[in-house]
Amino acid sequence: MRIPIYQIDAFTGKLFAGNPAAVCPLESWLDDETMQAIGVENNLSETAFFVRKDDHFELRWFTPKVEVDLCGHATLASAYVIFNELGHVEPEIRFETKSGLLIVRKEFDLLYLDFPAHVPERIDAPADLIGALGREPKEVLKAQSYLAVFDSEDDVLAINPDFQSLAKIGDGSAIVTAEGRISDFVSRFFAPGAGIDEDPVTGAAHCTLTPYWSKRLGKPVLHALQVSERGGELFCEDRGDRINIAGRAVRYLKGEIEI
Repeated sequence: MRIPIYQIDAFTGKLFAGNPAAVCPLESWLDDETMQAIGVENNLSETAFFVRKDDHFELRWFTPKVEVDLCGHATLASAYVIFNELGHVEPEIRFETKSGLLIVRKEFDLLYLDFPAHVPERIDAPADLIGALGREPKEVLKAQSYLAVFDSEDDVLAINPDFQSLAKIGDGSAIVTAEGRISDFVSRFFAPGAGIDEDPVTGAAHCTLTPYWSKRLGKPVLHALQVSERGGELFCEDRGDRINIAGRAVRYLKGEIEI
């Protein structure tokens, strides 16, 4: 069996930046074990698989370790493939996923993701989280992941987590964030519990970051940078129970898998 595969750098307009995702268009679903094995073999933070169903697509995402319920950059990468490689001419794409219906629309070189908002709630900072991050935040909140807020972009850049310890806390993931120097806010995302020590650019984390920073800064439209080593740029909008996350993407490779 031959399966098409694309590798797309998401949330960036240039190669070798943003977050690389593998995308595999399928005629019909493979068994879960095979899709997980492909995710392991690709050794990227996410491999996306989609199957066309009538007027929409079913979409699933696999890390090298587990299947996940929501992934922003691999959704962006999948939409890029459908629009730019498979000739989709409609202005939007509808994905059915484990997180419900996700819609992606294209406007010039930007792809807009319509995602659910995950509003975080303030909690007492767990001592083991502070220990794993190696630096005490000014406040900690929680939605699906911990959200640790720091005083400055330099604080976020300086964090060097103990990934083994972080993997054992909550769901094994944490977002760290602060106001940015040239953007509204910056962030980094660590998910050792899912087999990803640091994710280069994380759309799903911005489901939490967007409502937090929108409320704190008093504006719905936000410019965000994820300040990982590869780096990425996102344009976010708070719409209440939904958010928009927009970004660019570029193709790195196109090939085939033989199984």
